[in-house]
Amino acid sequence: MSRLSVHHQSSPQIPNKVLGHAEDITSTLAAVGIAFRELPLDSRLQAGAAEQEILTALADILAQLKRDHDLSQVEVISVDQRRWPKEGEKPAPAPQEQVADGAQLYLFLAGQGLLSLHVDDYVYVLFGERNALISVPAGTRHWFDLGEFPHCAAIRLSAADAAQPKSSGDGIAAAFPRLED
Repeated sequence: MSRLSVHHQSSPQIPNKVLGHAEDITSTLAAVGIAFRELPLDSRLQAGAAEQEILTALADILAQLKRDHDLSQVEVISVDQRRWPKEGEKPAPAPQEQVADGAQLYLFLAGQGLLSLHVDDYVYVLFGERNALISVPAGTRHWFDLGEFPHCAAIRLSAADAAQPKSSGDGIAAAFPRLED
């Protein structure tokens, strides 16, 4: 089950509130213009599954999401590295806050990821797990963290004509806790 913690940007280590019920997460994010819901998925996908396997298993759902949200670009995130790094491997880089000129939609399929949304003076940190669907409006500053040992399958949808997200230039992501396995 997904969880949401809400932090004032000046206190990244201490949340103002922590929510674990989908209804509470939905209403809290809706108050700042962000849509969240749990989308029941029939298919059982695993973190690290091949991109084509994920796209085939979710073809109908993706088609509906594309139509409903006017999005056409699909990016599959699927990695399973629940192990200590091998000699010479570099740890995953720290996330950087970014901003996109178009809306994005994240659908969590397996494992977990941390999606942080910086809205005004607050940061909404969603610990996303299977079935979590969150819409990130255009211009919303955010960062996505898979942790030191990534274990996640997710899909990010965006508009075909949207430019790649750009760094906001703000170092706020470094002040917030990372996803811990």
